[in-house]
Amino acid sequence: MVELVDVTKEYGQSDPMTAVHVLKGIRLKIDRGRAVVIVGPSGSGKSTLLNIVGGLDHPTSGRVIFDGRDLAGLADHELAQIRSREIGFVFQLHHLLPQCTVLENVLIPTLAGNDGTAPKALRQRAESLLDRVGLKDRMGHRPGELSGGQRQRVAVARALINQPKLLLADEPTGSLDEATSEDVAGLLVQLNRDEGVTLIAVTHSQKLASRIGDVMELRGGLLTDRGRP
Repeated sequence: MVELVDVTKEYGQSDPMTAVHVLKGIRLKIDRGRAVVIVGPSGSGKSTLLNIVGGLDHPTSGRVIFDGRDLAGLADHELAQIRSREIGFVFQLHHLLPQCTVLENVLIPTLAGNDGTAPKALRQRAESLLDRVGLKDRMGHRPGELSGGQRQRVAVARALINQPKLLLADEPTGSLDEATSEDVAGLLVQLNRDEGVTLIAVTHSQKLASRIGDVMELRGGLLTDRGRP
């Protein structure tokens, strides 16, 4: 599903004396349906790596192959279509629209390119996803009426509404307490298995990582496979 070939990322490369080498020749291959967690200290480049995999950022050099397609060879509009239809994103901050209901927030990724209304089948999928994440009785509520953990569950449901092939989670529990973090981690594991979606998550928490999948560590710009604890 995902392959990185000698991916590097540098900032300030115009001045070799001050250039920052964030990623140094990353090689990675992730099979369809696999769950992988990338750990590492703050500032190690975990989010940068995730953004490159998701087509939100470009590597300085190297190749990013997603489902058989080299992202570097695609036009901006083609990348945008892949991000909206084939990749789901969950961030540390949920980015829900406060004026919209829970159900409306989940349906937002489906509205691009049509008249602003979701087909009945998509509404049914949104309702089914909210049921699966434990929010069946909160569909008509607004984000301000939910707890932090509930808002993050809405964000997970929203990321899955278009049935993506790949789910990217960037510190998805970073703003949650320990108990709620465990709950959200369990949800990601369940959805990875039930939906068959390939999952790549980054976190600074080794404990959380061990709950989700195979662990890789990013340190000093290099990626090391730690396997499953």
